[in-house]
Amino acid sequence: MQPGDVFFIPAGRVHAIGAGILLAEIQQTSDVTYRIFDFGRKDALGKERELHTTEALDAIDFKAYSDYKTNYTSTLNAPCEVVSSPYFKTGLLDLNQPVVRDYYSLDSFIILICTEGMAKIQYGQEGVEEIRKGDTVLLPADLRQVTFVPQGTVKMLEVYLP
Repeated sequence: MQPGDVFFIPAGRVHAIGAGILLAEIQQTSDVTYRIFDFGRKDALGKERELHTTEALDAIDFKAYSDYKTNYTSTLNAPCEVVSSPYFKTGLLDLNQPVVRDYYSLDSFIILICTEGMAKIQYGQEGVEEIRKGDTVLLPADLRQVTFVPQGTVKMLEVYLP
């Protein structure tokens, strides 16, 4: 795996997150998690967490795929769609100059997750916020236009409802 790799994991696909991995896990709302192995971890009371192996058998997608990685091609200073599902869309903004984003056609909030660098987010007449690597910013649905002003190079995930 390399920085910037994307893996879209639909429901039913068994997966685990290894040590030393920093990731953004974007998912649809769900109250169900089937834990089939837990690496010996304990809960807050020191007990091993419950496994759900029987329940998981009915939900697992047992099909083997030739490639699990999501391929995309980033374009500097333009939005790049990375994942499109019925539940959410995720794009990448790879910027090294100011870019205006119009969100007029969306009927959704936008979640920005900064994965590299730093930028200023300008909105309205005088609004300015900063976003840095590791930060998440929620843009409300009624904010229809912003200008991203990168300080050097910045990469951000842009997540919203379709």
